[in-house]
Amino acid sequence: MNLSLFSRFILSYLIIFILMTAVSVYAIIQLHQLNRSTRQMLQIDTPMLDFVEKLTNSILSQLRYQKKYVLTRDRLLYDQFLSAREDFHKFFSDALSRADTQQKRESLNKIKSHLDRFQSFIDKEIEGIRKNQPFPKRMVEQEIEKSADGILEELKRLEAYARYDIHRGMKVLGESASSARRLVIIMSIVAILLLIAISILLTKSMTRPIAKLMDKTKEISKGVFQCDLNISSPPELAEFAGAFNSMCARLMTVDKMKSDFFSSMSHELRTPLTSIKEGISLLRDGAGGPIADKQKILLAILSEESKRLIDLVNSLLDLSKMEAGMMPYVFEQAGLPPLIERAVKEMLPLIEVKKITFETTVDGELPSLPIDRERMLQVLRNLIGNALKFTPEGGRVRVSAGRLNREVKVSVTDTGPGIPKENLKTIFEKFRQAHLLNSDKTKGTGLGLAIVKHIITAHGGRVWAENEPEQGTSFTFVLPA
Repeated sequence: MNLSLFSRFILSYLIIFILMTAVSVYAIIQLHQLNRSTRQMLQIDTPMLDFVEKLTNSILSQLRYQKKYVLTRDRLLYDQFLSAREDFHKFFSDALSRADTQQKRESLNKIKSHLDRFQSFIDKEIEGIRKNQPFPKRMVEQEIEKSADGILEELKRLEAYARYDIHRGMKVLGESASSARRLVIIMSIVAILLLIAISILLTKSMTRPIAKLMDKTKEISKGVFQCDLNISSPPELAEFAGAFNSMCARLMTVDKMKSDFFSSMSHELRTPLTSIKEGISLLRDGAGGPIADKQKILLAILSEESKRLIDLVNSLLDLSKMEAGMMPYVFEQAGLPPLIERAVKEMLPLIEVKKITFETTVDGELPSLPIDRERMLQVLRNLIGNALKFTPEGGRVRVSAGRLNREVKVSVTDTGPGIPKENLKTIFEKFRQAHLLNSDKTKGTGLGLAIVKHIITAHGGRVWAENEPEQGTSFTFVLPA
């Protein structure tokens, strides 16, 4: 059949119209799916992070007011405690009503279980105080702390679930946008074969908004929450852009709340602990009057424990900042040997007490590296301190440094009890501690190696552990030269 030029043009336009109609329908479906996913995050997952923050603050407030009430018996403090308890129940009910997955509901049920136990022991303590009746105070306080720790741990787990859902939702958004973009490009190529000019206009009208969505999605995945996505047409994309900007604003709010929590934690925990430590020091120096020898011993123990708590709070704050990407680093060109020497000098008293043979080996002249001196010194202190801590009396610890291709390699090797193979990778996770072979020593808080990994990663390096059972452990990190 011979078609006229007009008929051919009409047929070509009709084919392009069919193709572009199919593309538009598919794009609209994808946009509605994106809108639903975005609303899911805005109405459930993002508010869930807000509830976790409020529940955490509420339980910490209850603990604070309860402890103050036990010390002062002030009725106003008890009323504030009850108010914090009511807030917790309100936030908990709201969170439970928004729980959309089995994991979140199970986590909230565990929080409820810990909360019931927490409140029962607090009520028992307060009742004993009010009626002036004897009760196992130490056991009750331990159970209160244990229940509170359980609540906080489950809140962290609930936060992780919410963040995972947000991440998964963002991934779905990215995949949907990519899928729509691929189809648009394929259809556009077919249209280009029929009419180049029209296909170019249609392609631009469809790909530019989608490209903006993809770029903005990538920015959010990197932690940039700028609410500047501007898509005026088509209306569906404009609506999606508005929802997207609202989500960015909410994420910025959550991020600010997280920063405020760090500041509050620093003020509420570190400052009082420092005051307690200084007060104990004054008492030991006789500022409150003469003290007996037994009291001096008790004050010395309290001073040491308060210092340990301060160190623990500092480690927790540092690790939290590192995980949130808020830890400031000051990079400057510096060499590792002076830092190694400084860290070893700080450990000399422990080396002498345990009669450990300590060796330091630097192979050749090492280049200067872009490093944060204080953070790198923190890494060396942790690794060398751990080696000395777990090496038995009369053992050997060796620190070696040298070039490895275009990197600088540092190893800390000891003759301690060794670490089982299955724990060599997990020991760098926070609160994860290895079961040392043939050792019953205290293993610490499980934060030091997690901090080491964050610092080395921030410097563009990597860290790992190796050992042979009963022959010691070697911790190694490399930094780009």
